[in-house]
Amino acid sequence: MKLSFIVPVYNTMQYLRKCVDSLLAQDYDDYEIILVEDGSTDNSAALCDEIASSSLASFHHSIIPIRVIHQSNGGLSVARNTGIAAAKGKYICFVDSDDYWQHNVLSGLMVQIERDQLDVLRFKYQNVRIKNEGMNELINEREYEVFNPYKRDHRLENDYSEEVTDGITFLNSRMSTACYAVLFIVRRALLFNDLTFDIGHLTLDNDECLFTPGIYFEDTDWTPRMLVKAQRVASTNTVVYNYLQREGSITKAVNRSKQQKVLDDKMRLIGEMQRQTEELKSKCLNNSWFSRMIADTVISVIGILSVDFYNERKAYLAQLKAMNIYPLQSKSPKAKLINFSPRLAVEVLHIKNR
Repeated sequence: MKLSFIVPVYNTMQYLRKCVDSLLAQDYDDYEIILVEDGSTDNSAALCDEIASSSLASFHHSIIPIRVIHQSNGGLSVARNTGIAAAKGKYICFVDSDDYWQHNVLSGLMVQIERDQLDVLRFKYQNVRIKNEGMNELINEREYEVFNPYKRDHRLENDYSEEVTDGITFLNSRMSTACYAVLFIVRRALLFNDLTFDIGHLTLDNDECLFTPGIYFEDTDWTPRMLVKAQRVASTNTVVYNYLQREGSITKAVNRSKQQKVLDDKMRLIGEMQRQTEELKSKCLNNSWFSRMIADTVISVIGILSVDFYNERKAYLAQLKAMNIYPLQSKSPKAKLINFSPRLAVEVLHIKNR
């Protein structure tokens, strides 16, 4: 089998059927769909079973297998890792269960992958939003580059060239600091070296390219680790993925405990990226993407400290200083102020936001 779609499912019953239908409406038939039902509290679990059993996914006189894996809630990273372990495809592709694919685009992607013997293929996406309260009324908005929240100037835009390059070059020269795991088709063997089974329990012996459980921003953590390992990477200018903008995003969390976790996971992400920066530097390899991403994340942390965690600012500023991340590699005015004095930057933003 050539490809496995991995679809984590958690409380998305109103979107799931549209998602699966879009994956079935492709001009290709050598693939499977794995629904990893992650302990939903709505009727998503029953809907997964219904979709898998009722359709048998007949398409162009072929059978597209749909498998359902039920597990207790472990979060998106754990669900994706479950799908990776269960996949039968040579390649894998992640799809969020509230999003959907364009129809009849898969064949062209697989032709490019096999023609160029790619480890990784990236494609484009577009944002869609709910027009009003009706769940079925979706309208297309603008393409990816316009929505890129980290876009600063032309050097940071994504480059969708089909030219094949290694993953480190791709990361540094063709990726902005906005990265999403759902925008890649990845050769499954890239993610680990060996699988062993111990009394039915799956162990991934080499898991540096799996998702880190229990964190927010798992895509930003995973994508560079995956790309650094890849040898043959390219893009396509084809718009493939429809990303649904809806309420409830963790990045818009208002709950205090979630805000705390967002902040702490950003700090954790900075530390991990700094580790990778030093590792690449020791090998005399380009680490410019990590430097840009560290700068953007630190700017975000300083903003959070100036508003929601002002009373805790001293402890977090001390942690940032200990990470040896300054000066930030960014030309933005905020970065320049932070490089001059992180403490002053927090105070200035605190006064400005009062």
